[in-house]
Amino acid sequence: MELGYRLAVSDEPYIREIRDNVIVSIAPTTDLDGRDRYVDWYYAYKIDEPSELGGVNFGGPPYWGKYIFHDNNRDINYGVDSLRAHLEWYLQWVPPIWHDLHEAQPLLYTFSGQPPQNANLDPILYTELPLFANYEVNKMTSYGMPGVWHFGFVDTWSPGYLGFAASNHNGMLRMYEIFNQGGANTKRARMTGPAAPPGATNPAAPAGANNSPTREWYRPLPASGEFDWSIRNSVNYAETAALSALELTSKFPAIIVENFYKKSLHAITEGETKPPYGFVVPAGQRDPTQVDRAVNLLRRQGIEVERSSREFKIKDNVFPAGSYLVKLNQPYGRLAKTLLEKQTYPDPNLRTYDDSAWTMGLASNINVKPVDDKSLLGEPGELLRADVVTKGSVTGTTGSVFVINHNGSLNLITLRYRLKEMTFKSAKASFKAAGAELPAGSFVVQASGDQAARVRRQIEDLGLVATVMNSVPEVETVDVDLPRIAIYTTWQSTEKVGWVRLAFDRWEIPFDLIHKDHVQPGANLRSKYDVIIVPHQGTGSKSLVYEGPKLTRPLPYKKNDKFKSLGMYGETDDVRGGMGLAGAAELGKFVDQGGVLMTFGVSSFFPADFGIAGQVDAQRPQGNFYSPGAYVQTEIVQPTHPILFGYADKNIPMRWADGPILSIAGAPREETPEAPPSDADNGVIARARVLVRFQGGDLSVLSGLMRGADQIRNRPAIIDAPVGRGRVIYFANNPIYRWQTFGEHQLVFNALLFFNDMPDVDRRARK
Repeated sequence: MELGYRLAVSDEPYIREIRDNVIVSIAPTTDLDGRDRYVDWYYAYKIDEPSELGGVNFGGPPYWGKYIFHDNNRDINYGVDSLRAHLEWYLQWVPPIWHDLHEAQPLLYTFSGQPPQNANLDPILYTELPLFANYEVNKMTSYGMPGVWHFGFVDTWSPGYLGFAASNHNGMLRMYEIFNQGGANTKRARMTGPAAPPGATNPAAPAGANNSPTREWYRPLPASGEFDWSIRNSVNYAETAALSALELTSKFPAIIVENFYKKSLHAITEGETKPPYGFVVPAGQRDPTQVDRAVNLLRRQGIEVERSSREFKIKDNVFPAGSYLVKLNQPYGRLAKTLLEKQTYPDPNLRTYDDSAWTMGLASNINVKPVDDKSLLGEPGELLRADVVTKGSVTGTTGSVFVINHNGSLNLITLRYRLKEMTFKSAKASFKAAGAELPAGSFVVQASGDQAARVRRQIEDLGLVATVMNSVPEVETVDVDLPRIAIYTTWQSTEKVGWVRLAFDRWEIPFDLIHKDHVQPGANLRSKYDVIIVPHQGTGSKSLVYEGPKLTRPLPYKKNDKFKSLGMYGETDDVRGGMGLAGAAELGKFVDQGGVLMTFGVSSFFPADFGIAGQVDAQRPQGNFYSPGAYVQTEIVQPTHPILFGYADKNIPMRWADGPILSIAGAPREETPEAPPSDADNGVIARARVLVRFQGGDLSVLSGLMRGADQIRNRPAIIDAPVGRGRVIYFANNPIYRWQTFGEHQLVFNALLFFNDMPDVDRRARK
């Protein structure tokens, strides 16, 4: 707000020039709730932090927004409402520059667009970024402000950062990382240590290496030694840098606008002259609701999408009427290409700051065809002016039996919960109904009168496909019971859990959010829950079990009249510590007594390391392995298992999630279908089974970067491990990653719908 005041009232010549030549819009914070929560946490705890070096630090609150923490700068599809509001503002006003101020690095880093670079972005951008960065470093150095630098931190590969909306839409992202010590207090700081390795150019160096007290070509005046630093210093650095950027903009406003225009024109021209000329999302795919979502996400970013009214042919490909056309000869054609194409990583020796892949078709498990034939540009289509919503269909006019196709739609679980008081059955195998072949997992619901009208309405609203019959089809079925669900979160790492919570809320899946206090001795978890999900969180099993060390006084996170934003989404008398061995034992009891424990990504180390499912081992990749979110090919090993219902192909593209390399004791790596049998407590034969495995090898990398891909060859991606009367379902992947991996969500939703219908467990013990 101080910046806004100076811009409004100062008579300094350079500020008058800014007022005359630049329109400035200021959003004080990205996440209003997070800002309030941090302020409350500061006054509750951090205000008492000592100023000396090495003094106690009470950290920050366990939550910022309702769902996510720092991923408010990583939501590539703008799934969170508050972030979507920023995008909508940008697309309405379309400023040529979006300027983000972050707090992290000593003392101030300014973004210059270093490699790896996304070649879809206009080359003009790669001249603008260093121009601004060098000008800011120049101005601040001339003022005697040390520690300002512009290289060795953030690269220009991923398009998923919030402010990158500007660069994605032919503008320019300006971004700073400004030193802050976690609060407003004045504290002693020290800049020491050897020179940092040459950042992203060294494959052994982490992307985003911190600043260093050494002089480099990109850091002419390094900060060194000890000094006092408070939030006032942070504001001074941020405000000075921002004013420098505004000053440069005010000197060349015509060039800034001209570059914006040229980048938009170049996008149209390139789409007309260089293949691919566009992409086609064919109609008639197995699950039209997944197609709807992908098309609407493109439209959300201002990309023009057309719908064909006729069947058409391009070379050997015939596309049915109703297919979606994304032609690249449009202002945001380069962004469409970025989102839809395979990511071919430019240099495997470079590390990257965030994901290396985000291909929308792979993430949604839908067919998206790149088209290299220019005739696509002349193919007629109707421009979509509103989001597409597939209306479900119910064929047949008489009868009281609804047979609902399990086509992989994520809305199937929403239907089940919306009609929770009704009896649902599901086919254990494929079958014929009304002359059509229906897949295993399809629902069978009997309803008449008002109930039938309600079922029909929900099927239509959710975009599902059903047939009405006079009699129940001749196929073996199981009851589709609804589980009592808990999602386990640590207090130290709530963010990745938040994406799972968001998905469950969007698909209307009820759950309890539980934490360390809920799993202590005597918790009797099995009496409360049928399924406990442990999402990807932390760095491994120890961080899940022990969380943060108790090095400070207790830190309650509870609602109170003074700090009203604390205690949201969960309460505890102390965020420190973790579930401990006692909590791990309680989760083991839960499984032994018939519960289903699901673990995602890095959390799948937990049941292996702590002996909950002794048949399964978990290891970390070795040596030079590196894969920041590549999409890789997997192979379905047990296609009849209920978790795989709705997956018609033998392969599923999956995002690598930095999870464990799993194995089953006694099973050969080249096959790994199941563990040797062992007697379970309830007298049935319990086998740990690999349901899906990674193909491995370089050819299995579908998009992005994976060094050392042979390490995952034939390794399990999903394991179903019966234990006692329950089971552990290991996901080496993270099937609910941000607002992206929709094609993997069904694996989780199936596990919920059929939690007590999986093989090799005594069903009576699970009721």
